[in-house]
Amino acid sequence: MSESPAIDVLIPVYNAADTLDAALASVAEQTFSDFRVIAVDDGSTDGSGDILARWTARDPRFVVMRQANAGIVAALNNGLARTSAPLIARMDADDLCHPERFRLQHGYLAQNPDTVAVGGRVQHIDEEGQPIEGLPHPGDPAMADADWVPAREPYLIHPFLMARREAILTVGGYRYVPHSEDSDLYWRLRERGRLHNLDAVLGQYRFHTQSISGGSIVNGRIMAVGSQLGGVAARARAMGRGGEEQAAGFTENLVPALKDARSLEAMCALAEPHVARWDRERFRLASGIKLLELAAYRPFEIESGDCRFIAEQLREASALDLPPGNRRDIAWYLEEAGARLLRKRRLRDAALLVPPRLWPRVLTKAALR
Repeated sequence: MSESPAIDVLIPVYNAADTLDAALASVAEQTFSDFRVIAVDDGSTDGSGDILARWTARDPRFVVMRQANAGIVAALNNGLARTSAPLIARMDADDLCHPERFRLQHGYLAQNPDTVAVGGRVQHIDEEGQPIEGLPHPGDPAMADADWVPAREPYLIHPFLMARREAILTVGGYRYVPHSEDSDLYWRLRERGRLHNLDAVLGQYRFHTQSISGGSIVNGRIMAVGSQLGGVAARARAMGRGGEEQAAGFTENLVPALKDARSLEAMCALAEPHVARWDRERFRLASGIKLLELAAYRPFEIESGDCRFIAEQLREASALDLPPGNRRDIAWYLEEAGARLLRKRRLRDAALLVPPRLWPRVLTKAALR
């Protein structure tokens, strides 16, 4: 490793002994070798620390920081404070990089000085390393739209991010946005420059059925609410109407409080102090439709309370000035959810959620699958 590496690689680690060694090996085998790994052991108790110690003894490019368990945001910010390279790459302890990943991303950023962050495509794998088909890939971050319901996020797959360190520091690093610290960072980064997703596959991204966002409907609700908190803050900044006074109040206590709240209605009420008053109606609707989006491909399904709350927001938000394309998107999510509920014989919940005008399409979709 050079005294001043071109890339610092941030890897938060918490009880990842089953996958950590392979993940670190995939980093060590990069064809672009001028990097330093800063692994932050977030209070692991399963032997991850021993694996990290072996890597630091084996490869001088690997550095380990240790902290009492404090979560991913604290781990990333503590690791970020240790960095000095002009570029920061993210990696998780259960994913696998393709050998050309760093070379491709470094090369793109070198050739495109207006770009502050770059991601790419991935191959999704399950807990056992088997390929998973049919999961969505990130689109063009330039299509992000904080005015859309739900907000169109400028998304890059977080464990495969490479970004300019100066830009990350300038926007304030990571914040405690529930289960959405990554997309909140991207909203702020895009205000500093361009974000881009390479067409190349950069590695294998492990999709856990019991992951933070995929393990339960409660976690799905938290992710839906959190993703929209970042979006409404970006919308307020773009409109010159503040928003950061609410966002500044994000703390590590918000996620436990949302888990205790459990229902989508209670979570939105708990999160609303972080949303400007003039945007709370849109926020509630956006959170509900985002949950429908997540449930379309995650291993959980919406419940009766979700259906009731979303239907109420649709009625209350009828005066929102949404463009026709946005209304069509919302109708599609409602139709898909309604068809799924019908196939599961949940007629009452489907009737709660879906407006009468959409029923012909819901019945057609339910019958075709």
